[in-house]
Amino acid sequence: MKKAIVIAFLTMGIGLCAQTLTVKDKSSLQALPGVKINNLVTNEKGQIELFLISVDKTVFNLYHISKQGYFSDSFTMKQLQDLNFTVYLSESTHDWAGIVVSASRFEEDSRDIAQQLTVVDQKQMQFLNQPTTAELIQQSGRAFVQKSQMGGGSIVMRGFEANKVLMVVDGVRMNNAIYRGGHLQNVLSVDNNMLEKTEMLFGPGSVIYGSDALGGVIHFYTKKPVLSSKGKPTFSSMAFTRYGTAMNEKTAHFDFNIGLKKFAFLSSATVSNFGDMRIGKNGVKGYESWGRRTFRVDRINGQDSMVVNKDSFNLIPSGYTQWDLMQKVLFKPSKYSEHVLNLQHSNTTDIPRYDRLSELRGGLPRQGDWYYGPQTRTLASYKYSISKKTSAFEKANIILAYQDIKESRHTRSFKSNNLSNRNEHVQVSSLNADFQKDLGVRTEMRYGLEYVHNTVNSTGDKENIVTGEKSAIDTRYPDGGSIMRSMAVYISQNTYFSKNLIVNTGIRFTSVYLNSKFVNKTFFPFLNSEIEQRNQNTSGNIGLVYNAKKDLKLSATLASGFRAPNVDDMAKVFESVGGRIIVPNKNLRPEQTNNIDLGIQKIFMKKLSVEVNAFYTQFTNALTLGRAQLNGQDTIVFDGQTSTIYSTQNAQEAFIYGLYFGLNYDVNKAISINGNVNYTYGRIKTDTTDYPLDHISPVYGRVGIVYKHKKWKGELFTLFNGAKRSKDYNLLGEDNQVYSADLVNGYNPAWATLNVRGFYQINKLLQVQLAIENILDQHYRTFSSGYSAPGRNFVLTLRGNF
Repeated sequence: MKKAIVIAFLTMGIGLCAQTLTVKDKSSLQALPGVKINNLVTNEKGQIELFLISVDKTVFNLYHISKQGYFSDSFTMKQLQDLNFTVYLSESTHDWAGIVVSASRFEEDSRDIAQQLTVVDQKQMQFLNQPTTAELIQQSGRAFVQKSQMGGGSIVMRGFEANKVLMVVDGVRMNNAIYRGGHLQNVLSVDNNMLEKTEMLFGPGSVIYGSDALGGVIHFYTKKPVLSSKGKPTFSSMAFTRYGTAMNEKTAHFDFNIGLKKFAFLSSATVSNFGDMRIGKNGVKGYESWGRRTFRVDRINGQDSMVVNKDSFNLIPSGYTQWDLMQKVLFKPSKYSEHVLNLQHSNTTDIPRYDRLSELRGGLPRQGDWYYGPQTRTLASYKYSISKKTSAFEKANIILAYQDIKESRHTRSFKSNNLSNRNEHVQVSSLNADFQKDLGVRTEMRYGLEYVHNTVNSTGDKENIVTGEKSAIDTRYPDGGSIMRSMAVYISQNTYFSKNLIVNTGIRFTSVYLNSKFVNKTFFPFLNSEIEQRNQNTSGNIGLVYNAKKDLKLSATLASGFRAPNVDDMAKVFESVGGRIIVPNKNLRPEQTNNIDLGIQKIFMKKLSVEVNAFYTQFTNALTLGRAQLNGQDTIVFDGQTSTIYSTQNAQEAFIYGLYFGLNYDVNKAISINGNVNYTYGRIKTDTTDYPLDHISPVYGRVGIVYKHKKWKGELFTLFNGAKRSKDYNLLGEDNQVYSADLVNGYNPAWATLNVRGFYQINKLLQVQLAIENILDQHYRTFSSGYSAPGRNFVLTLRGNF
């Protein structure tokens, strides 16, 4: 009663007033949502209402201001008044805790997760300012990227690549039934300009995500529509234009958000045009001609001609154009539920397969044409989320999705008039239902189910480019179509034995069915008309986390992973080289991994954070090519010659181990140092000497120093790769020794680039970014790539937020 009287007296006698406090990033001047101010949080505009006693603005407690990734600060009311109620926070690099989603499909503190992970947020991605998502991943230094052409970028995690690394966008798996074991460029269909964050989960992720998550999971989260926090509609937009010299890159992007009380609409468009690549002029000593484009193929008087390329540092042809569109609609009828419609479309022009076009045979080009046709990916998904306590769950997410993917390959031998066209059309329907329940007794449970259905249609023809006449050829996949479907259920939980000790556990059961049909057996009369396969897998994990103190985390994980054979593994029929034909094998079993992880993270003096992670992976039932038989015979007459029969088989056992070391050091609020290094070693077990496993990247990483000041931020950094020795190449797999080690004294040379980037915030609306990549104009190739990296590259970007 007395307390109420005192409050009433103060209110009537003195009066209360409200003051808007705004929190911004010190360098970019952009508003910071989610900033904690005592027990309050800023809105999407970085603002919060403080109720002040007008008589004396110096009384009451300090206002403690903090946000993940920034230095905390405290102010008295008098100090806030002197700052006109606008506070600028400086970025911090030493705080490694944060909220992540990829580990369990629900938000949780990364300190509670045993598995190694990293997050690249929107602010970092904007600062990295890369032309494609593949380059974004490479620039982070946390994963390795292989390239066979400019429109490429195959991600390698812990020695696993392509169909053994799972990519997910907004909760929907991107990997489909024709993801191959070689090199993939599908990551390019994700527009990095519309990403809110990218989470990389290292090691097996099969409990939550199912098949393909052997090396890890890369989960892309696109930006969310923003509702209006006021009584009237709100509008915001962002646009930029970028030019890069090395690829003659011209990119334009525009997105805008319309926010209402219960509805929000987010739209975006990005168009990028890439010219032919210019490589570095400072080559490997003694091998200066390596990687240079000394010739090209021109069509002269209806004939292929080998023509001298006068500018051998210009990789002709390599350029292409890409455009990406996105539309999201958010409907939030109550504080408990929301509905999101998510539409994405990505498309490219033809993409030259540069590595194939650079090959010679008998001193002449092997190919007159080799290009990928337009690659398209269309995604339509609906997500329903509810946060309300029921007997079955407290939170639930249900995602219905449909994807339509088209890709093609077009090849023509030098001097030939016949162009082979092979087209693939994949349609994927999926359902994910995930639930979270607090069981009490310090236990959080998550459970769910997944259903994925793939259909694959493959066509092919041979076209005479002179007469236009077309004829049938063998298709890449069965011409009668293929289906692949999987059904899975899983359960996982976090058990908090104490404030410091957390145990992560989980188990998943998956059933996979695959069926392919051959209709036109003209080319493969020895095959059955139908191939059918069923397999099941159970995978699990257990992780232990011990947060000894606020600034020390110890973790250990045991996990199993699997990858179910897909249409590319089981049903592809082709003549890989003259005299060797690969036929289907319906008895394939899932590839399996068993993995152990040990990790430590420590913060020293609230300035230096260090992370060390070691892993060992046992890889069994690995798919490889081996001799096979048909009807008791190991050879067959095919296309007029006797060919040896091969098939994909579960024949390999291998092991991989590696080490990651990373650090971030805040020298002060203006200067910070960052660095990481990754080492991986892998071998196939044999009866004699263990043989190199393919896809094992050399040592790689990055080191940088960042300087931040009001209105601008800059970084001087280096990216580096160690050498790959010839004896460490796998000559039977996808290491592509012919593009490096065969040409440069038996190894892929080590390399390091010196780079600088930065931005200046002209005002709260306009920002200019400038970067000089590969300052020393080094010529280099990343391991396994048949395409050299850009030379010295000047990048200029003008960005506006409105």
